[in-house]
Amino acid sequence: MSILVNRDSRVICQGITGRNGKFHSLACRDYGTNIVGGVTPGKQGEKVDGIPVFHTVWKAVKETGANVSIIFIPAAFAKDPILEAVDAGIELIVCVTEGIPPLDTASALRTARFQGRKVVGPNTPGVISPPEKCKVGIMPGYIHMPGSVGVISRSGTLTYEVVDQLTKNGVGQSTCLGLGGDPVVGLSFIDALRLFKDDPETEAVVLIGEIGGSAEEQAAAYIKEEFNKPVVAYIAGRLAPPGKRMGHAGAIVSGGSGTAQSKIEALRAAGVTVVENPTRVGSTMKEILK
Repeated sequence: MSILVNRDSRVICQGITGRNGKFHSLACRDYGTNIVGGVTPGKQGEKVDGIPVFHTVWKAVKETGANVSIIFIPAAFAKDPILEAVDAGIELIVCVTEGIPPLDTASALRTARFQGRKVVGPNTPGVISPPEKCKVGIMPGYIHMPGSVGVISRSGTLTYEVVDQLTKNGVGQSTCLGLGGDPVVGLSFIDALRLFKDDPETEAVVLIGEIGGSAEEQAAAYIKEEFNKPVVAYIAGRLAPPGKRMGHAGAIVSGGSGTAQSKIEALRAAGVTVVENPTRVGSTMKEILK
């Protein structure tokens, strides 16, 4: 099985006529995703390689029955597309855009939660479910292999490295989810862990964290209390000096909190197997599944 997306997901792309929106929408379709439409205001009636373009998300949902949206809109204007998708009844919103003003994100996420919608990102590589041949994001599909290990990550590039290691070790994935690297994001580690906990075909989970914030410590507390499947984790940024941002806007150590060591200690105390090199994730998970 999978979480969040599957072969029945009906996906639209907000910003499909832009360079990135077009490229990745077609890549998702080539992977097997059911791309049913796109949205660009003012371009109703056009087509992108056969994919119909609509003026509004509401119109796209009405005409296609879409329930998932992927957003490729510049950061300064990305708040309104999220809210439009929420208002149109889209169940899962994947926002790839990086660097949206945090107040804009917080406002949009508050509305989404109130309406019962799920938002992945911003600044996310997206979601992919190899067993379902459904990709809603920008990740390279060819490195993924169907299987029973869920992957949750704050880092897109590290997700690709870890997935490649899993696949090379013969360990397939059920769903891989990038939470997003901006300071304010939608779904959390705990949200994803709850979904994987309820998925009978996900046997274990890989958790990829990084310095900054307390999301990993919160996940450790949840794992210790409620999660009953094996977890292998890697925390990036062990050598990053305090006060320096590493990679993502949310990856900064300040005020003595959010260090890699504090996260590693919390996860190990919860019974998580923490590796110190991302290239060991695949082999470690292979041994655990034996």
